[in-house]
Amino acid sequence: MIVSQKAILPEIPRPIVSIGAGGIVRDAHQPAYKIAGFPVVAVYDLSREKAAALARDFDIPRVCDSLAEAVAVALSNAVFDLALPAGAILGVVRELPDGAAVLMQKPMGESLDEARAIRDLCRSKNLVAAVNLQLRHAPYIIAVRDIINQGVIGELHDIEVRLTCHMPWQLWKFLFGLPRMEINYHSIHYIDLIRSFMGDPQGVWCKTVKHPRMMDLASTRTNIALDYGDVRRANITTNHGHNFGPRHQESYAKFEGTKGAVKARLGVNLDYPRGLPDYLEYCIPKPGEEPRWEEIPLQGSWFPHAFIGSMASVMRKANGETSELPTSVGDAFQTMSVIEACYQSSERGATPLPR
Repeated sequence: MIVSQKAILPEIPRPIVSIGAGGIVRDAHQPAYKIAGFPVVAVYDLSREKAAALARDFDIPRVCDSLAEAVAVALSNAVFDLALPAGAILGVVRELPDGAAVLMQKPMGESLDEARAIRDLCRSKNLVAAVNLQLRHAPYIIAVRDIINQGVIGELHDIEVRLTCHMPWQLWKFLFGLPRMEINYHSIHYIDLIRSFMGDPQGVWCKTVKHPRMMDLASTRTNIALDYGDVRRANITTNHGHNFGPRHQESYAKFEGTKGAVKARLGVNLDYPRGLPDYLEYCIPKPGEEPRWEEIPLQGSWFPHAFIGSMASVMRKANGETSELPTSVGDAFQTMSVIEACYQSSERGATPLPR
């Protein structure tokens, strides 16, 4: 089967000013931009040492000593690439020039109130602004969307995302002590992914919990059921504390339609940050034959290739090449709304047993 797997690139790439030089920038942003040929012209981080090391390793010509300097040296057509803890986004966006293009790392704030403030500020400043919910642009998700759009598996009615893995949360020190963690910083990807295929749910059922070996994190395991009525189903199950070797670890997204199914292995979650190879397969049962799964060879992975698509979408929108911006602040706000509903559901607890 021939399917699309690559993001559409801008006709004229814009210069990028990187605000933040942490692990995600080193492991995903910069490698993706190098592959795509997107020019990164300056970097700023609270740690000048980190910024200088990133500049050295990725040939970034300028290291800035302040946010004000980064804004001042940016060309009028620059894209500001914000890779910051969620709580820092609003303050940085305030300092950006009106009318600028900006791609901000997820989540869009630590709460729905922060998300609303970020959205409204972006609109008042007339920014071309999106959130880096890049799983939508992973090669296997582009392929899945193409398969569904071609009608190969019929009408989509079921999405299941399941993770059973061991995530080294200690790589992100800022997560410790936050009142919200797993859904805000990880399952947000899967909530946004499901929304991109099925739209907004009517509501959610959710429970997110701590792990006894990681009590200093707000939560690391989550069950989410999104309500799409009496026929369509969407579930997310994550367990990031399965530290019992690779044999029973899982990381997949499965899509079932009226004619067939397609399943993607999200390899980056297995043995993170090295990851295992991704895998994409589909099944279209034929009358009188046993169902058979067939592999679709992949070109690229979630990390780093999906980060090409999210930046490309901002550049193309800012260039006037398209009217679409898939993860605009308006759309990302809807994902944050689902997240808020998840936390509210988790706090309210289960339906008590009848007496």
